[in-house]
Amino acid sequence: MVNNMKEKKDTRVVVGMSGGVDSSVAALLLKQQGYDVVGIFMKNWDDTDENGVCTATEDFDDVVRVCNQLDIPYYAVNFEKQYWDKVFQYFLDEYKAGRTPNPDVMCNKEIKFKAFLEHALSLGADYLATGHYAQVRKVGEQYQMLRGVDDNKDQTYFLNQLDQDVLSKVMFPLGHLPKKEVRNIAAENNLATAHKKDSTGICFIGERNFKEFLSEYLPAQPGKMKTLSGLEKGRHDGLMYYTIGQRQGLGIGGAGDPWFVVGKNLDENVLYVEQGFHNDYLYSDGLVATEMNWINDNPLTKPMDCTAKFRYRQNDSKVTVTPISNDKVEVTFHEPERAITPGQAVVLYEGEVCLGGGTIDDIIKNKTFIDYVG
Repeated sequence: MVNNMKEKKDTRVVVGMSGGVDSSVAALLLKQQGYDVVGIFMKNWDDTDENGVCTATEDFDDVVRVCNQLDIPYYAVNFEKQYWDKVFQYFLDEYKAGRTPNPDVMCNKEIKFKAFLEHALSLGADYLATGHYAQVRKVGEQYQMLRGVDDNKDQTYFLNQLDQDVLSKVMFPLGHLPKKEVRNIAAENNLATAHKKDSTGICFIGERNFKEFLSEYLPAQPGKMKTLSGLEKGRHDGLMYYTIGQRQGLGIGGAGDPWFVVGKNLDENVLYVEQGFHNDYLYSDGLVATEMNWINDNPLTKPMDCTAKFRYRQNDSKVTVTPISNDKVEVTFHEPERAITPGQAVVLYEGEVCLGGGTIDDIIKNKTFIDYVG
């Protein structure tokens, strides 16, 4: 993008800094390359715990330490309202509808690479950089998003909603590095976050119990747990707490294979369960995805073979994608897939190139729509 030191010196890059090691090293590398680097911390959620401790405050303190080490300016910006309206409300609405949402995808789409990018540009930034493990490549007039070289850390799954305009303005300095090397770089440069533990899970839940957290916002409605043939196997704590393919937390004992969630009936408040990891009802032949985003800005016009991921860190699966409309496709699996979950993302790939993705809306089995959630 920028070819020499003189140009780099005059190129302002705002780095979204979380207080973790990845964004810290991203800022370090850009500073070493000669860019005009500014660190900005986003506060998206009021996460004060029962002891009055706010982890966002601790994270911002780490951002300050790293920015002082790198001798770059830093700021904090508050997006709590936008996050509540665009991400958290979506999260609650999906659970109310019996689906399993992916708030990380929505956060990237609406907050990090929309509201935050707009804020960075308003500060005179030429680019926004983050610590995501992904890569951007320009081919002619097109921008492509490529997987990160570290297969275990590649985050293109969560970035599937980015488009050409965004990719023209973003940098992913870590995309060509394995995580281990990122840690080594941080340690060699004595960064304050070099040995800080990676954050896991959904940011607004953190280390808290998921059930307890969700029950604060949605009333739980316990109900019956049944097999598909109608045999009652116990009671569930609320349909929102369960996802397709889930094994843990069902409380069904006895001999034989373990039990798994295979469906929900919202109208009757019934959770359906069946025995066996390879239970036939957990497998499907295809899906319909809506809200499709094509990273090259060119919607599909004819069937295409490619690969797909239906959850983070799974191996690619071979699929055929057939357009239904500009933002709706049917994805046919070359081999049956297990525990496809409405509300989650399906992300398409051609080799190392991420083509885009959408939201899993319907499941297809034997050329028939299966109502996993109904």
